Amino acid sequence: MAHYFEERPETADRPGSVTLVLPDLHLKLETDSGVFSAERVDVGTRILLESVPPPPSGGDLLDLGCGYGPIALTMASRAPEATVWAVDVNRRSVELCARNARSASLGNVRAMHVDEVPPQVRFSAIWSNPAIRIGKAAMHEMLTRWLSRLAPDGVAHLVVQKHLGSDSLQRWLNERGWPTERVASRSAYRILRVQARSQADPAR
Repeated sequence: MAHYFEERPETADRPGSVTLVLPDLHLKLETDSGVFSAERVDVGTRILLESVPPPPSGGDLLDLGCGYGPIALTMASRAPEATVWAVDVNRRSVELCARNARSASLGNVRAMHVDEVPPQVRFSAIWSNPAIRIGKAAMHEMLTRWLSRLAPDGVAHLVVQKHLGSDSLQRWLNERGWPTERVASRSAYRILRVQARSQADPAR
């Protein structure tokens, strides 16, 4: 069985499209088999995009686990002077995200594999519908890697289903030194706001 978090999905291509309609934008997005939520924009993603405050107007922003791009393209549209790094382990997703950004004339999106982001880049904001189903250990490793790259005043917003462990994830993040609070709750989804670690707070 193929998973959307595989680097190179073995499922045959099955191109499709979905629409994302928000109060401030309307996007038609290419999709394909082997990527996350290929038949419709995921409910959690939509709740995130309807709940978060506007991203910083400039600087470097991150969509962690970009899929075919609904979060990255929304960030790019709302912050046209910023650079949006759209990253995923799934190379089919990365290609779709890049094509969707071009189709939407959003030249400030940089879609790439997670291992291709320059190490010196620090993010003013991270928006993510993280791949909880990769397992707790892998999830913790992924979040540690990327939350450690928040700028000192940077903030991440994560959407997580309650029954998939949003409350335990919130506790873990706080225990690891990332101040985290729940800022929205809807349809069994939680929006977690995560602040950068204090510079005086050693990694644990």
